[in-house]
Amino acid sequence: MRPPDWLIYSSVLGALLFASLNHRENADAPPAPPAPDDVEGALLGPVTPFDPAVTVNAPDIPFQPSTGTAFSIARTGRWVTARHVVEGCRRPAILVGGGRAVAADVRLAPRADIAVLETVGGPPALPLAPQGSLRQGQRGFHLGYPQARAGEVTSRLLGRETLNIRGRGERDEPVLAWAEVGRTDGLGGTLAGLSGAPVIDRQGRVVGVTIAESPRRGRIYTTSPDTFQPTVREVQGADEPVTGRVVTVDNYGLVADDLRRDLRVARVVCLSA
Repeated sequence: MRPPDWLIYSSVLGALLFASLNHRENADAPPAPPAPDDVEGALLGPVTPFDPAVTVNAPDIPFQPSTGTAFSIARTGRWVTARHVVEGCRRPAILVGGGRAVAADVRLAPRADIAVLETVGGPPALPLAPQGSLRQGQRGFHLGYPQARAGEVTSRLLGRETLNIRGRGERDEPVLAWAEVGRTDGLGGTLAGLSGAPVIDRQGRVVGVTIAESPRRGRIYTTSPDTFQPTVREVQGADEPVTGRVVTVDNYGLVADDLRRDLRVARVVCLSA
């Protein structure tokens, strides 16, 4: 018995529709990043003579071996840390686990608390935030090795200040001030050892280097874009393969663990002569 014409036509149309849907190009965009927090304000303005100032005394004493944090900005073996972590150190090194360390050469920024370390090869680089993307009130994440052990802090950007450094390396340096709002569970006291750590935004991009803290005021200080960007842009080329990761208050500890495990964030030490 011959099936009805309408059934034949419906079957043919269904087959054509199925074939066209299977061969349709999929050009969907990735999920959008989280919406800005309600407390985020206007874009951060430029440095001005009216920025609040904080005085820091740097005693002129012989170099004392210290430990800090460094992060990769080029997979050819280029790292960034705080200048005061390695200044005066004859044998700086990056710890890579298993009791092993990789020797590093040092290039100090002339007027900022930033140093670039050079090793033979390195891990994938962290992405850098674009110039002029900071907003007052935005959240930051400081990932590294406070007290020489794995830990992290989250903060809110307050604005610009000026560090009046007196004593060894006397200078006035523009910085960003952040209010600490959370840290690794069980991490109390000083954040010493977090110096040199990256502060990253919610897209996992580096916006500066952690350089100091004021525990009594609950503040953390990082480099200003005016000193950080010129130092690192010449090191991380436009063709550097970088990947970021969305960071939130719920996952920043896990993100930090992954970056430390991959050695994209590592401990920097001064080896004994």
